[in-house]
Order: sequence, then C-alpha cells, then structure tokens
Amino acid sequence: MPTRVLTAVAVSLLLGASGALSQEGSAPVISGEGSTADHSKFKILQKEFTSGPEVTEACVSCHTEADDQVMHSIHFTWEFEHPGTGQLLGKRNVINAFCGNVAGNEPRCTSCHAGYGWDDMSQTPQQEAVTPDCLVCHDRSGEYTKTATGAGMPPLDPVKPGTKTITGAEAWPVDLSKAAQSVGMPGRENCGQCHFYGGGGDNVKHGDLSSVLFNPSRDVDVHMSPEGGNMVCSDCHVSDQHSWAGSRYDVMAADTKGPGMPHERRDVATCQSCHGTAPHPATLKGVKLNDHTDKLACQTCHIPEFARGGVATKMEWDWSTAGKMGEDGKPLSVEDYTQGDGKHRHTYLATKGDFVWEENVAPIYEWFNGQVEYTLGDETIDPSKVVEVNRISGDPGDGGSRIWPFKRLDGRQAYDAGLNRLAYSHVWGPTTDSAFWTNFDWSKAIEAGMKAAGAEYSGEYGFVDTHMSWPITHMVAPAEEALDCAECHAADGRMAGIDGVYMPGRAPFSMAGVLGLALVAATALALGIHALGRIFTGKNGDAS
Repeated sequence: MPTRVLTAVAVSLLLGASGALSQEGSAPVISGEGSTADHSKFKILQKEFTSGPEVTEACVSCHTEADDQVMHSIHFTWEFEHPGTGQLLGKRNVINAFCGNVAGNEPRCTSCHAGYGWDDMSQTPQQEAVTPDCLVCHDRSGEYTKTATGAGMPPLDPVKPGTKTITGAEAWPVDLSKAAQSVGMPGRENCGQCHFYGGGGDNVKHGDLSSVLFNPSRDVDVHMSPEGGNMVCSDCHVSDQHSWAGSRYDVMAADTKGPGMPHERRDVATCQSCHGTAPHPATLKGVKLNDHTDKLACQTCHIPEFARGGVATKMEWDWSTAGKMGEDGKPLSVEDYTQGDGKHRHTYLATKGDFVWEENVAPIYEWFNGQVEYTLGDETIDPSKVVEVNRISGDPGDGGSRIWPFKRLDGRQAYDAGLNRLAYSHVWGPTTDSAFWTNFDWSKAIEAGMKAAGAEYSGEYGFVDTHMSWPITHMVAPAEEALDCAECHAADGRMAGIDGVYMPGRAPFSMAGVLGLALVAATALALGIHALGRIFTGKNGDAS
C-alpha cells in the first residue's frame, strides 16, 4: 500500500478512536499532503514573519538537522565532484550554452538557489552564511515564490512595481506565515518553479521539463498526469537526508538490479527501479522487447518526442548576434514564433541573440554510460571545430552503455581568442557599466565575467560554435504510443547513425545485412532440400 494511503489510514484510525472524525466518517484534511502534522497548529508558526530566514529559524527549532543536511546537498552547494572524471562541476563551476555562467550574474542566477542571499560565487554559500530556504520545496499553499533577481529572496509587501517572479510572472506579496503553516512534502509546483524555467524561460533548457508538467495530459506524461500515475517529482527522485537521486552530471545509464528485494530502498531515479529489468509482458513481442534492454535505455522507445504539450524548447541559440538596436534606438526584440498553446516566443533579443524554437522534437541518440565530461573554463579548445560543452561517453562494447535519447542545443558563444578557452561573461547587473544587458559591450562584459570567475583573460574574444547535450528522461508517453519496431528497424530509421548494434532491415546491403540474408537463404534452402528428400524417399527413408 502506498505511503500516502497508509498515512491516511493511520490518521483516520487514530482520530476515529478519539471521536474526532467528521460526520461523513472521513479523516480531516491536514495541510501539507502526506503529512502527519498540521503545521497551522504550531504556535511557533502562528506569527508574522518579516523574512524567509526567520521562517527557516522556526523550522529548524523542530527539524534540528534539516538545515545542515540541505547545506550539504547539490541544491545548496551548486557543486559536484564527479567520481569518474574528477571534474568539479555544478552550476557554480560550469559554463553552459544557455545562460553562460553564474559567476558575475549571481542575484539573477541565484534567484533559484535553495537558500537566501547568495550573491558572490567566489564564496561558498556557507562562507556567506546563506540560510537554507525550507519553503521553496515545502510550501503547499501554492503562493510562495522568489523574485527573479533577488538572490533567492521572496517578494514581500510592499512589492516594487515591475518585479517579476522566477517564472516570469508579475510578483505578488508572499504571506510567509500562511506558507509556513502549509508545509508538506514537495509537489510538482515546488520543483517546477525552478526546474521548468531553467535557462531563462519555460522549457528553454531541458526540452522535457516545461510548465505543461504542472498538470499534463496522459499522452504528454503518463507518470505525472492526473489521468495516469499522478506522480510528483520525488516519487522517482527519492531523497536521503535532503540529497536527491538523479543528476545530469552522473547518470545511472544502465540499472541491472531493478527494484531489489521487497521493501528495499532504492536511492536511484531509474525506470528499472519501479518497472524491473524485464518490464514487458511474457508474450512473443514482449519477450523480444525485454531482449532489447541490454542495448536500449527505456526512454529511447518510451519518449518518442520531447517538447510536447504546446510548449516549445530552444534548439539553437546564437549569442554572437546580440546587441542590435531597433529603429527607435531601443534594444531590438522580435517575437516570430507561436507555440502550440498560442503563446508567442522571442526569436531575437538584443540581450541574448537569435533563437530557434521547436516542438514535438525527435531526440538524437548516443551510446551513453552515464559519464558526462564538461569543457571547463581552463580547458583549451579548437575554435575551428564545434566545441562540445559537455561530452557524452559510451561504447557499445563496454557492457554498461545503453542507447539514450538526447536534446542537443546548437549554440554560438563567446571564447577567449587569445587563450582558446570558453569565456565567462557578465550579462546581468543593472547598476554596473560592464553588464552586457545594460550597455551591450561584449569586451567589457567578458572582461568583467572572467574577473568574477577568477579566470585568466587574454583581452581578445570571439565566438565559437558549440553543442550541448541533455539526456531526455521526462514526458514519458503511454505504452501504446511508444516507438513501433519499424521506427528503428528501417534503412532510414532512428538508429541509422548508431554503431555497434545490428538492425535487421536498416541496412540490408551492408556486410552484416548481406551475411544475415545469406544465413536466412541458406537455412531456407537446407529446409527445402530436407523437405524434398522426405517427399521422395518416404518417411522412413524407403522408396515409395
């Protein structure tokens, strides 16, 4: 029985014994789904709070270890030492093909940090005495948010006109007392405020994480849809001491263990941890599909397209064209794409350059062992070639790789033309004379960005073509909408560019195809000769 049901039954029995059941005989509703405590009854929360850190102080008076646990999580440190490559990754360190970098742009980027007030990337949040934000994950009032440029702070009364939230909406004054009294386990709304809007807007970054997932239809995401599993993010991304399973920096590409023993905790976010290692039924087709799991990730067949449901994703981003002014002398903006839900999206912004949006996108496919290596700011690049911002590792013969679906962003971004390294840039900072979004001067913006990141800079810059890959794991379609065999088993099918696996029907005149056809022909010929021999010699080998 699911934990939520057990909790509801237990509360019902306890309250029933005390005669506290409602007239209808159902358990009373407790604020915070899945909670065994009604936080609105806690006296320490029954007061007016003037800041987010005050709420956290009240929370940790009971949850004594929670703040320390959060401060050791990647959500708080924005740092991750990769166990395979040894690289120091995390938002604090990497350069990406979307926003570029955090260093020098902190109040804008750290608006989605799980803490309050981190505005200097040269210091850790602990060194800056940043307080963890309990409400961003646990508010269940539906009214808590953060401002878009406030280094993690919520908008409080009075809200300055024009203030935006992290989702781009007009900000409202958050009632911290109401939020504190509503707390419970995280819902899609909690996670989605940041993760659906990463990269500067709805579905910009990942492609499979958009506002559609707040309340998706079954055909968009069979797990999250109320018509399907009605799951929340933490149903898959299970937690242990506030550390969440599942990371794009270190992916479990092949889970050969499955759910494990009954009641065994699985601190992984894989399909197999719920569905097992042989998820298809014991039919002729099902057995054959189960035979594919040593080559294919589940997502490869079960997420035929991403950016579904009416919200597009950016597939190309060219920073080199940024800075154009319109006929009125003001920064140019062009909205030349209308996505499925009717919303217009920018195809050009003076602050960010040119974009290409797409919907219902078929992924690209790569062998993937879960290891992702980044091109960091101190690594030499070859600007005459496309630079892989993050390199996907995998090999068909290593036993641990699977064919995975990816979104690939085609970018063009700044680099140090003297040292041949990707460049950091200072883009946000309305009170500075070096922020690109204020003065549109790349030389000043890059110089300031390199200084903020503590990186050496030659003083010369240019722009280089880049690729950035994102594994596709959300927007799982219903089983009846999974890829059909013919989608891959064809000469021009989805696996056309994948080496290391024989695909019948894909390349019938290749060496493997010719050998396969020859084997089939030889088998048919042998069977035919055998049958003719039986006919002419009789069943027992005697003349008839």
